[in-house]
Amino acid sequence: MKPLLLILVLSLISQNNYEIIHDFKASKSLYNWYVVDDGVMGGLSQGKLTINQKGNGLYTGFVSTANNGGFSSVRYAFETKDVSRHTEVVLRIKGDGKPYQFRIKKDRYQQFSYISTFETTGEWETIRIPFKDFYPGFRGYRLNRPNYPGDEMSEIAFLIGNKANEEFALEIKSIALD
Repeated sequence: MKPLLLILVLSLISQNNYEIIHDFKASKSLYNWYVVDDGVMGGLSQGKLTINQKGNGLYTGFVSTANNGGFSSVRYAFETKDVSRHTEVVLRIKGDGKPYQFRIKKDRYQQFSYISTFETTGEWETIRIPFKDFYPGFRGYRLNRPNYPGDEMSEIAFLIGNKANEEFALEIKSIALD
């Protein structure tokens, strides 16, 4: 490669704002991932997270509305990150045609989450969700607070809760920030 072209390529790479939160193939680990289902409130839904043969995260299970249930979530906790140089979440996923929520917490001990719902197609896709689209919510209620400010992040989650009895499957390749 010619020196000038190499300098140009390195310059473009250094300008990239992309930051990986979790890549299942690269980490080959479920460390700090955990499932929270409606069983915490007496429900019967069950979700589980595994790493499939392709090396991707596979979040599967069923949601039951019996016993006042109706949701399953999988969460990933990490050291608080300054995310102020980013503007959106980038998900590389293959869903099952159902809607899911992606959730963010600035502090993993705060009670509420910042929430955005996205649809899946059943095919591999890249979902981009701007930070400004995440609204604050708690136990199904939208809170009277500002949307996610995009400054800090210490937990992310996928949640399914479509007020229906249903099986689900969400294959996750990576979660990043841009």
